[in-house]
Amino acid sequence: MTADLRRLALAVLQPGYEGTTPPDWLRRALGEGLGGAVLFARNEPGAGHVRELRAEHPGVVVAIDEEGGTVTRLEVENGSSFPGNRALGVVDDVTLTERVGRQIGRMLAEADITLDYAPSADVNSNPANPVIGVRSFGPTADLVARHTVAYIAGVQGAGVAACAKHFPGHGDTITDSHLALPAVHASRELLAERDLPPFRAAIEAGVQSIMCGHLLIPALDPGTPSTFSRAILTELLRGELGFEGMLVTDAIEMEAVAAMFPPGEIAVRALGAGADAICVGLSTEESLREITGAIVAAVREGVLAEERLAEAAARVRAVSDWYAGQAARRAKAVADADPGVGLDAARAALTTTGTARLTEPPLVVEVNTRFSKAVDPATPTGITAALAALLPGTERVQLEPGGDLPPLGGRASVGERPVVLVVHDAARHPWVRDRVAEAVRLRPDTIVVDTGIPDAPSGAAHLATHGVSRVSARAAAEWLTR
Repeated sequence: MTADLRRLALAVLQPGYEGTTPPDWLRRALGEGLGGAVLFARNEPGAGHVRELRAEHPGVVVAIDEEGGTVTRLEVENGSSFPGNRALGVVDDVTLTERVGRQIGRMLAEADITLDYAPSADVNSNPANPVIGVRSFGPTADLVARHTVAYIAGVQGAGVAACAKHFPGHGDTITDSHLALPAVHASRELLAERDLPPFRAAIEAGVQSIMCGHLLIPALDPGTPSTFSRAILTELLRGELGFEGMLVTDAIEMEAVAAMFPPGEIAVRALGAGADAICVGLSTEESLREITGAIVAAVREGVLAEERLAEAAARVRAVSDWYAGQAARRAKAVADADPGVGLDAARAALTTTGTARLTEPPLVVEVNTRFSKAVDPATPTGITAALAALLPGTERVQLEPGGDLPPLGGRASVGERPVVLVVHDAARHPWVRDRVAEAVRLRPDTIVVDTGIPDAPSGAAHLATHGVSRVSARAAAEWLTR
């Protein structure tokens, strides 16, 4: 009984870990029935790494956050080959979005990764949102719904499972759930009209998985975060929306829930509410043992029904089985590569005002506003590198948050160089808007590039890439030097 329960408990866990090869404790857990693992850039994920996981458990659900754009794990070093969701929403061509999704799926298929924790199906209705922003296809339900469906069709058409997130919608928040528990203060009617349609569309499109966000939504459950809410995960998602696939939590070490309970209790409460898989972004042998033991103890003490745990484990296996049956699709996706689609999308998404062009190497001033914790800290904006490739001698100055601009009072102040100011989400940061205004006042020929959700255009030229990626940077550099 205890051995069987432990195997069921292991089956619903998806831990992340340190190291570029699977640690011994993880290998042992896989051999004992661990159902999943999540890879990050720190693991140097790829086919070789995944082979080592599958050597211990061929059916393990290997997951990764590969959204494209700002959030990438496979392409952290140089930036993503895809511009990200907001850029795709700006273009608003569902055929293009499906092509991007299929090419992302192809990358994962080549690495033998089962599940992409993407796309973000959040409607970014609050411009002050600090964690979704350009990860969303846009600010309206119909736009996000149609591109969510197209993205899912692309990824799953390549034989890799997709995961719509962050149910029931992280778009109308001003708090990053990595840091604290966000609250969505909207009526049930507004949620049904604005936040739920993309998830309903994803379910109708056959998405294999949905990720719940760590959110407090009083209109749906007055006092319980969605991760622990049976009203939200079971009654709404399963009952009203009819989702039958695998429901995975967002990472349980995020402060939104980690500040409330220890990891084992988080897992038990989430499973009891209706979650099927527990994402542990960074685990150790000790923490995995603790969480597994807490689940087993909860079943033996009658806190968590064994039938609920078995149901959750079965839904995880269903994703594994689906993936196993998609080998032909993956082979076709790998053969039918579409390598230029990301750059095509980035070029189409670029929005510009002004006519200024660069004919000599500029000084690039990168205004550092810090990305959210969803973004790997090594992810580059790429603008300087892209300009340097076309204009050798390009130099860079990086401003820390709140920092002062370098001397820009006259061209002689920066050695006769033109100035490019790179910002992210300028509309969201008053101090960034102040730096932009100051730079343009001192140097009216300043060129402004915003890689996030932009403020009103300013400067001799203003470029909005609507995303952070290698291809977005290249599209901007091409436009400025053509």
